[in-house]
Amino acid sequence: MEPTPPLTLDPRPAAPQPVESALRRSMGPRHLVMIAMGGVIGSGLFVSSGYTISQAGPLGAVIAYLVGAFVVYLVMACLGELAIAYPVSGAFHIYAARSIGPATGFATAWLYWLCWAVAIGSEFTASGLLMQRWFPDVEVWVWCLVFAAILFGFNAVSSRFFGEAEFWFAIVKVAAIIGLIVLGGAALFGFHPLSSGGNHPLLLQNFATDSGLFPNGFTGILVTVLAVFYAFSGSELIGVAAGETKDPATAIPKAMRTTVIRLLIFFVGAITVIAATIPYTEVGLDESPFVTVFSAIGVPFAADIMNFVIITALLSAGNSGLYSCARMLYSLADEGHAPRALKKLNRGIPMVALSVSMVGGLASLLSSVVAPETVYLVLVSVAGFAVVGVWMSITASHYFHRRAFIRDGGDVSTLAYRAPLFPLVPILAFSLCVISLVGIALDPAQAAALYFGIPFVAACYAYFHFRHGRSAARAGR
Repeated sequence: MEPTPPLTLDPRPAAPQPVESALRRSMGPRHLVMIAMGGVIGSGLFVSSGYTISQAGPLGAVIAYLVGAFVVYLVMACLGELAIAYPVSGAFHIYAARSIGPATGFATAWLYWLCWAVAIGSEFTASGLLMQRWFPDVEVWVWCLVFAAILFGFNAVSSRFFGEAEFWFAIVKVAAIIGLIVLGGAALFGFHPLSSGGNHPLLLQNFATDSGLFPNGFTGILVTVLAVFYAFSGSELIGVAAGETKDPATAIPKAMRTTVIRLLIFFVGAITVIAATIPYTEVGLDESPFVTVFSAIGVPFAADIMNFVIITALLSAGNSGLYSCARMLYSLADEGHAPRALKKLNRGIPMVALSVSMVGGLASLLSSVVAPETVYLVLVSVAGFAVVGVWMSITASHYFHRRAFIRDGGDVSTLAYRAPLFPLVPILAFSLCVISLVGIALDPAQAAALYFGIPFVAACYAYFHFRHGRSAARAGR
């Protein structure tokens, strides 16, 4: 890690002033919450949760999601303080650049940009495949272009329009999760009026498996925790949108708390109902566990309903990802670490950065078809590595930021929001992220994330040193 450059922080008892930005501050707390929820609630819950349960067992999956929610809380606590200190769009790399060093900020930005660019391509592909259930004669690439145009339009109109679109996208997903928890929970208590036949387990009967509470042992839970970390990625989008938020000192802490509570209820609640309803040996990736549960309790047209919900979830995640990509490129250009053209605004929207990000997403989509075993494998591996890398950057930035603030005479009690139990929270969060990376090395299915992710980060540092090293050193003096 780079040595911390000298910082000049205002020790006076006033909330930090927003950094000047031409981007429009038009989003409120509800937009922030739904943007974060939209980035998190996607195929990881609606599709891959079955695989999680099959690996860890019913109780192990619930424990893994509780651990994941705890880590999200720690990261969000650090993020809340930083987002108010530096309320700028695409702020992750700003936190790292100011608190750790400019090269770390540069690497963080490109890691996160690539993460979402790959995700955008994946969301388009998956959405196109799902549309073939209803339109089997229409090629997948046609739907990819249609969805790309729709999401580009949402992002190109205004940040508020994007926020509204994400709000309603997220409403659909949240309604599906609430429906699963309420109807599935009622069935576990013996109330299932839509389905009089079939075998309906009572309460947590499925948790007591023939192989015990943890059928695959601790290893199954550890591997699941790693996957859960990725499933919760997207919660940090609150920091990306800080520069376009009205009254960030009030809106960001409120959105952060609400997001953590809702994710805890929705994720843990849904996983508990699924695990209690479906035997862990019968869940997997061949069908969404939501479809299985809704079908078991007699919900009509369950498969078609969930097909629509999953498409909405994928487009919602792609919508948030495109927004994040554009703001990262804009922020890099604003710092002088990317071409100045990316800083150009049109009606308060970084249109050039948005267009480049869409091209990046389509390039990822093309690579998934042309070179899935080579180029796309590398991109996906780096994207998976990026999630934990960005969380580590956020927690380390908070640690060095608070230390510098106190060293320069700042009074912690005057902060508009401060993470609790400093320095325990950032150190614990950083340590858990490191443990997850060590665990990745032990899992052959995920080890590629390290093989490609670490060299990518090293390349970012090397490029920054040779391209911007001297100018950054002069600026730090």
